[in-house]
Amino acid sequence: MVYQLSRMITAQARKYRNREALRYKNADGKWVSISWSEFESQIERTARAMLAWGIGIQENIATYTPNKPESLVVDFAAYAIRAVVVPLYPTGSLEQAEYIVREAAIRYVFVGEQYQYDTVYKAMSSCPTLKRIIIFDPRVQRAAGDTTSIYFDDFNAKAAYTPACDSLMAQRAESRVPDDLASIIYTSGTTGESKGVMLTHANYEAAMRLHDERLTMCSDQDVSLCFLPLTHIFERGWTYFCLTKGIRVVINLNPKEIQQTVKEVHPTVMCSVPRFWEKVYVAVQEKIAASKKMRRALFMRALSVGRRRNIDCLRNRRRVPLLLSLQYALYDRLVFRKLRKAIGIENGNIFPTAGAPLSDTINEFLHSCGINILYGYGLSETTATVSCFGLTGYQIGSVGETLPEVQVKIGENNEILVKGPTVMKGYYRKPEATAAAFTADGWFRTGDAGRLDAGSSLVLTERIKDLFKTSNGKYIAPQALEAKLGEDKYIEQVAVIGDCRKYVTAIIIPAFEALKEYAAQRHIRYHALEDLVKNQNIQKLIQERIAALQANFAHFEQIKRFTLLPRAFSMETGELTDTLKLRRAVINRIYKAEIEAMYA
Repeated sequence: MVYQLSRMITAQARKYRNREALRYKNADGKWVSISWSEFESQIERTARAMLAWGIGIQENIATYTPNKPESLVVDFAAYAIRAVVVPLYPTGSLEQAEYIVREAAIRYVFVGEQYQYDTVYKAMSSCPTLKRIIIFDPRVQRAAGDTTSIYFDDFNAKAAYTPACDSLMAQRAESRVPDDLASIIYTSGTTGESKGVMLTHANYEAAMRLHDERLTMCSDQDVSLCFLPLTHIFERGWTYFCLTKGIRVVINLNPKEIQQTVKEVHPTVMCSVPRFWEKVYVAVQEKIAASKKMRRALFMRALSVGRRRNIDCLRNRRRVPLLLSLQYALYDRLVFRKLRKAIGIENGNIFPTAGAPLSDTINEFLHSCGINILYGYGLSETTATVSCFGLTGYQIGSVGETLPEVQVKIGENNEILVKGPTVMKGYYRKPEATAAAFTADGWFRTGDAGRLDAGSSLVLTERIKDLFKTSNGKYIAPQALEAKLGEDKYIEQVAVIGDCRKYVTAIIIPAFEALKEYAAQRHIRYHALEDLVKNQNIQKLIQERIAALQANFAHFEQIKRFTLLPRAFSMETGELTDTLKLRRAVINRIYKAEIEAMYA
């Protein structure tokens, strides 16, 4: 296996040639395939064009685009000539784009669609280093008077196939060193200023190799659906791993179409965040609740059998009794296969899941249904994965066992410390932040608290920066409550409040479609969502749901009061990061009046 990003595509093209490497939907909504040979050719052309445009060794270039094949082409072209890729989130604001472009001294930004072009074009006046915008989508309309932006095809037209260019390509290839920067991934900044995580080629090479050792169930017969932003280290690392393994990568351009795309693509592997599976769980629970009594009983019996086979036996590497095996085969045919087909994952192999807490209830449910969730934990600073489930031996309630060669120990305040070949070089142009991120003996401070259980399973207990203490001196881990409430069909988003307060409260965004349906069934009249969330019957419904969900939490951890909002938290208002994590300080500021009212 070739794990080096700068050589991997060429090696795979020689092996697979005309076999499909990528698939995507074009402007007409039709699926288009790109073979390995075509992929390699596109990368080489763009690499030669980059040289012609004067992109230097270890120069930072930016991509600012929804998921597109072109963004992968730019990535690997940059690696071929020793340039550094700085990906920006496609939904990122003007302020975020300006900050990153200025700090990373970027001259060239590759943009995907109209929003990204418009944003970067506005940024040109405040970013003195920015010289040119290269546009992937030919439908993008350039601003009047714009003489510096060009389309991707025009950028590539400058590619030279001459002895001089051949020589320069060879020089760049021969001068590569493992410590070269490959990318700078800017953190989403939940608690402060965004920092650029410097990941080297050695980091990525180690990540590819260690995942290859751990994920032995994956092969070039798999199909992966790429739908999280490629800016996110989870999707970026996973997609690179898929290419390393020869797995076909199907690119979903529009995140809002993911549920339909899954049914079209039928992926066997796919990385995702817990929210995807929370919605699956809620949808199934709704269908069960609406079913007739006998069908509900059948499903509950199937779940019981699935749990005994998949979790009690297979997870613990125990032999499955013959009778249980026969029962599971029956229920798999009658129930589970239909469920997996309805989602679009009837050919499922594994589904890596990380980025936020996943409740044990949903985790067990999915495994019982024969959906192999590989729940894990990682950070941008660790080139994604620190730990993850395997097919067997995993511990529900944990985030799996650490990867080979990745060391974990528990430091002060139960902080998880990490050391290994996938740990970042540091934060770009932030020596003080880099020094603060490591212990004196070189362990990376994750900012997360946890413990190591028997069998080296890692258990997360809380995000240290999110942890707060009530005025009664009780520590609260808000993410645990938020993850539990996320199981409910009527609750979409939750922000738990209580730092230095006498009790815990929450700001809740309902699942509006489910709430409207409930209102229609109960003949609850309203003119706008503002009226609906204030309705006493709706308030009572949510209160009952919260009470049931938090029953197993300690009394001091439980939510005593809540406020329902008529609109969702969003990135545009700054309440969410680009990875959809809560910005608690922003929420506390924006909803100060509502919060104070809950403590009046």
